[in-house]
Amino acid sequence: MSDPLDRDRRRLLHMLRELSFERRSVTLASGRPSDFYIDCRRTALTAEGHFLIGRLLLDAIRKYAPEARAAGGMTLGADPLASSVSLTSYLAGQPLTAFIVRKEAKGHGMGNWVEGRALLVKGDKVAILDDVVTSGSSTLQALDRVKEEGLDPVACFALVDRREGGREAIEARGVSFHALYERADFMGR
Repeated sequence: MSDPLDRDRRRLLHMLRELSFERRSVTLASGRPSDFYIDCRRTALTAEGHFLIGRLLLDAIRKYAPEARAAGGMTLGADPLASSVSLTSYLAGQPLTAFIVRKEAKGHGMGNWVEGRALLVKGDKVAILDDVVTSGSSTLQALDRVKEEGLDPVACFALVDRREGGREAIEARGVSFHALYERADFMGR
């Protein structure tokens, strides 16, 4: 009998290839040119994609960062990922709080950098999420920001690792990195 998560992994990859992957010239957020683009939001914002992402990322967090009490990352790429993981964890009876790291401090009210921070206590262990990692800069920003907020990032997770130095940059900070898919999963088609 086939493992349901293996089936989910194949289905999510199919959806990412069909809905999110494009072969075209683009300039990435890192400033690097590329001949392909992966917009994971196109998949993550569908009901099925949201469900699959939640199941697969939660499984990875439970394997590689079981001590995590929360999951989140830099807005906007991590927003649907944090939502899907939090919802799925609740349904599984082991709830993780979601959080969102802002690109700038909120200009009014409490001036928050990390939305959801008030739900956590200093020293809580957290998982950092990202949709696509290239250089790792947005993941590193999220790592730095949650540390400044007194949280302890124990692992980073991405849907896709473009294999362009991000993994190495993240792991150089002493935090493990895990991706559901890599560049080869898209370029071999």
